[in-house]
Amino acid sequence: MGETGNKDFNFEEKLGELERLVTRMEEGEMGLEDSLKTFEHGVTLVKECQQALEQAEQKVKALTSVDGDTVDLKLDPAAD
Repeated sequence: MGETGNKDFNFEEKLGELERLVTRMEEGEMGLEDSLKTFEHGVTLVKECQQALEQAEQKVKALTSVDGDTVDLKLDPAAD
């Protein structure tokens, strides 16, 4: 899981891979063992993507700080 600290980590690529795994599992044509392996890999991808998002959020907070104080940045105005 330390891969998200790697400069070569590509969030969109990992998310696409996760989407492909979900599609394969939804098709229902995999055996139990393959389904479990695919699910396990999917969980790993989700954790990596969550970690990458958390790191990005920390960077945004650091970049939007005023006088050293972090200011929350609302990225989705519809979320109010």
